[in-house]
Amino acid sequence: MSTDKRRIGIVPFGEVPEIALKVIAGHISACFHLPSQILPSLENPEYAVDRGRCQYDAGIILETLESMSFKDCEKVVGVLDLDLFIPIFTHTFGEAKIGGQFALVSLFRLAKNPDGSSPPSSLVYERAVKVALHELGHLFELLHCEDKRCLMHFSGSIEELDETPLYLCRYCSIYLQDELLR
Repeated sequence: MSTDKRRIGIVPFGEVPEIALKVIAGHISACFHLPSQILPSLENPEYAVDRGRCQYDAGIILETLESMSFKDCEKVVGVLDLDLFIPIFTHTFGEAKIGGQFALVSLFRLAKNPDGSSPPSSLVYERAVKVALHELGHLFELLHCEDKRCLMHFSGSIEELDETPLYLCRYCSIYLQDELLR
């Protein structure tokens, strides 16, 4: 597949800091060696609010993205500053379907430390990059990795996410390269 067809779109929902989008786009280009493009903003997904939980259902947002056309992008990463959940968890930092076209990254909980303090912006953006690259890995068929020193290792808490590196283990890296050559 040509590089032009492998473009990764980054689409903000509502108000998202432009620097967050640029940092994510830059890391996608550097780490996955794929061109990335920041797309025009979409409205906040009010259709996905679960009033009982006061959160946004990531699955509903992904279904809506699947009904949209992003013809210049093979994969699209949506970035929101809203609290996302999937039914089996109280919250999620991001969500993607294995082998799908769309992923989500939520900045909402990334901007809070476990002690309730606010981390520096640079740490919030580093966390967002880790989530975006992890979810993009799922889009390219990567599963969760047992190696804690791998970006594809599952992170259920901010502490675990902060310990996660910004790189793939040898196995996941080889698997990704095989997927990208298809």
